Amino acid sequence: MTTTEQPTGTGQYADVNGIHLYYETHGTGRPLVLLHGGLASGEMFGPVLPALADHHQVILVDLQGHGRTADIDRPIDVTLMAGDVAALIEHLGLHKPDVVGFSLGGGVALQVGIQYPHLVGRLVAASAHVRRDAIHAELLQQQGQVNAAAAEFMKDTPMYELYQRVAPRPEDFPRLLDKIGAAMAKDYDFTEQIRGLQVPTLIMAADADMAPPSHYVEVFKLLDGGLRDGGWMGENRPKGGHALAILPGVTHYDIADSPLFAAATLAFLDKQA
Repeated sequence: MTTTEQPTGTGQYADVNGIHLYYETHGTGRPLVLLHGGLASGEMFGPVLPALADHHQVILVDLQGHGRTADIDRPIDVTLMAGDVAALIEHLGLHKPDVVGFSLGGGVALQVGIQYPHLVGRLVAASAHVRRDAIHAELLQQQGQVNAAAAEFMKDTPMYELYQRVAPRPEDFPRLLDKIGAAMAKDYDFTEQIRGLQVPTLIMAADADMAPPSHYVEVFKLLDGGLRDGGWMGENRPKGGHALAILPGVTHYDIADSPLFAAATLAFLDKQA
């Protein structure tokens, strides 16, 4: 495995798990691996990165086929991308970093915790539903229209602009849409895997997210949360140290820009176990 400087920026590449993975390091302190949403890149965390990096060494990753990380011959699949993140943690010699992810990145973060619990300190999964049928029906219909043919209609979007600006192969955008569309069309249900999650986890969502707040409450219940009064001293909180945050006044599309995202994340990560 090798790490090479990225000549035009502050980032680096690590050759891990069969992928040339781009990452940046910001700040100092206990390490925090930060994972972006679908059709985005680590740049999406610009509004909250200073707050996070003021407390932690943030390792900002561009996931497979996104940002400055080129695609490889593999589906876009959170269970597979978790292996990339785990390999990067080991490659960098990080000792139990916290892993924070949003949307697609939240799904990857959960899989890192499920598959590689020995590598993770604490986990934050924001706006990451764990069953395909949890999201609103109109969104399922819209997701069915995401494919290579939609590339032409997305040329005026920030997602397309970012991809064209930073991707190693800008011409791969239609291919990325095809893969994202296929990933969203595939049925999945990670209920049982979540039930066995041992890493202390914060389930976070917007109060107007892709799935209703009730879904994230359901996920919290799988983690022994919300089933009893917490007690005066918190003695009856979930045994695994899990927590739930529903952020007010935000949606799936601006939750990661909100100061509340950074505040809730830091409050959970910096809480003594």
